[in-house]
Amino acid sequence: MAKHSKAYRAAVEKIGDAIYAPLEAFAMVKEVATTKFDQTIEAHFRLGIDTRQADQQLRGTVSLPNGSGKTVRVAVFAEGAAADAAREAGADIIGTDELTAQIQAGEFNFDAAVATPDQMGKVGRLGKILGPRGLMPNPKLGTVTPNVAQAIKELKGGRVEYRADRYGIAHVIIGKASFTPEQLAENYGAVYDEILRMKPAAAKGKYVKSVSVSGTMTPGVAVDSSVNKNYTVAAE
Repeated sequence: MAKHSKAYRAAVEKIGDAIYAPLEAFAMVKEVATTKFDQTIEAHFRLGIDTRQADQQLRGTVSLPNGSGKTVRVAVFAEGAAADAAREAGADIIGTDELTAQIQAGEFNFDAAVATPDQMGKVGRLGKILGPRGLMPNPKLGTVTPNVAQAIKELKGGRVEYRADRYGIAHVIIGKASFTPEQLAENYGAVYDEILRMKPAAAKGKYVKSVSVSGTMTPGVAVDSSVNKNYTVAAE
C-alpha cells in the first residue's frame, strides 16, 4: 500500500468527511493544493450507468466558461483551403501524409487532433495508434469537421472531453488551482449541466450517485451532487 506524504495526510484531516457545496469544495481544494506547480483540478462523477451496455455509453465535449488553463497543441489533418484556415486559426501542426508518417514513427507533438472529412480515409488507418491515446478525431466530438477553424478555437479556448469509464465514472478537467473558487464552480456547473443533459435514456435509478473534486496531488473533496453551482436542486 502506497504511503502518503505528511502534507497529504494533513490535507485528508483538514477535508474530513464533510460533503461540501460546490463553491466551498473548490475553496477547500485550493487550500490544500500547496505544491509549487499549478495543479490541474478535476471533477469525478460516479454515475448510475452500465457502460458495458451500448445504450448507456456517455461521451462528449463541453466548453468551459473560464477555459481549462491548459495550453492545447492541436494537429490538423487538412489540405488546401482547409489547411489555410487551420493555419490562420492557430493550429500547431498541419499536414496529411507527412503528419501521418510522423505519428506512425511515434511522434506525438500535440494534445488534440482535428480532421476534415475527406482526410478520414488516411486518418482511419491510424486508429490503433491514436485511439488508445484519446487522440482519434471523432465526428461526435466535433473533431471531424469541414470547419476546422471553429474546432481549433474551441479546443484552444477550453473545450474538454468527458467519458464514463467501465465503472461509470466520468473524470473531467475543471481548471487549475490558480483559478478562483468562483471560476472553478462556474466551469463545474457547465460540466454538471452537460452530463445531466446527456443522461442515457436507458439509465435507471439515481443518475448522479456522487461527485468529488481534487487537484493533481490532493485528496478528493466530496461535493453535494444534488445541487449545481448556484445551489439549486438539479433535476435528474
